[in-house]
Amino acid sequence: METEKRWNKCIILISILIVAGGLYLLSPVLTPFLVGVLLAYLVDPLVTKLDELHLPRLLSVIIVFLGLFLGLGIIITLLVPLIEKQFVTLTVVIPNIISWIQKSILPWLLSHFGIDEVIDVNDLKATIAENWMKAGGSLSWLWKTAMSSGLRILEWGVRLLLIPVVTFYLLRDWSKVLNSIHELLPRRIEPTVVRLVKECDQVLSGFFRGQLLVMLSLGVFYSIGLTLIGLPIGLLIGLIVGLLAIIPYLGATVGILTASIATYVQLGDFSHVLMVWALFAVGQSTESMFLTPKLVGGRIGLHPVAVIFSVLTGGYLFGFFGVLLALPVAAVIMVWMRFLHQQYRESYLYR
Repeated sequence: METEKRWNKCIILISILIVAGGLYLLSPVLTPFLVGVLLAYLVDPLVTKLDELHLPRLLSVIIVFLGLFLGLGIIITLLVPLIEKQFVTLTVVIPNIISWIQKSILPWLLSHFGIDEVIDVNDLKATIAENWMKAGGSLSWLWKTAMSSGLRILEWGVRLLLIPVVTFYLLRDWSKVLNSIHELLPRRIEPTVVRLVKECDQVLSGFFRGQLLVMLSLGVFYSIGLTLIGLPIGLLIGLIVGLLAIIPYLGATVGILTASIATYVQLGDFSHVLMVWALFAVGQSTESMFLTPKLVGGRIGLHPVAVIFSVLTGGYLFGFFGVLLALPVAAVIMVWMRFLHQQYRESYLYR
């Protein structure tokens, strides 16, 4: 009996390793399907709300899809031109910042710490300005790159087209898929698996309906605030702060440093820098005292180091889509790790 249990554990472990290896090898193919599953999970509550109005499931899915595509189209139409203008403005701001560093910061470092110039700032300024001028025409560059690597773009296009297709069919049959998986569970472990799945659902809802709202709120707040202060690249810095807000303190640190330097160099007035500091003080206070406690709470439970590691690992294994999937997957893994830790504490190995 004891030997049989050990063999069963070995078989389970080997099966897990085989599945993990297969997932890694098939990662380029699996990415659209994983994104589709994630989108179906996110959108299903909206479809369920429409189902409660006694609409056919298929019609509910079509309505939600049309609404999402319309909203996405409006956002892209409004944001892309604004962001491109910000990059063009950045081609002017960066040389000014480098000149300020050369004329103010480097002499101060030299006089106080004896740090001499180790690089030719003029060459650096010329190089960065040239590259950012190229970035100003990013859309034309992207088009030329796309045309020169047609096979790669075709592959990306197929992946992108697969995502809405997979999402559509999963949404249509979401309840059937969940019921089928539930019926396959061994009765002996069903309660444990159901409990873990509910915990994963709480963690994911805490992330998507919490952390992403925090990031969006901060991005909008800082973009509007910095623009009203008069910073030419306020929208771009605000968006960056919102994206980096996923890692505690990193977004605010990067934002206040870049915004302060850019504001002082562009506007030449320290009073505007004080306004930037006041803006970030209000933003951070609002985030720590209201947004994060109310919208997120402690449901995600990822350490900042784990966040960084997850994003880097996801990007390495699955590329851009891996970065998008990294944190929700890591949060689910943390739920299972806590369960395994509890099982270990209760096992004979620990005692």
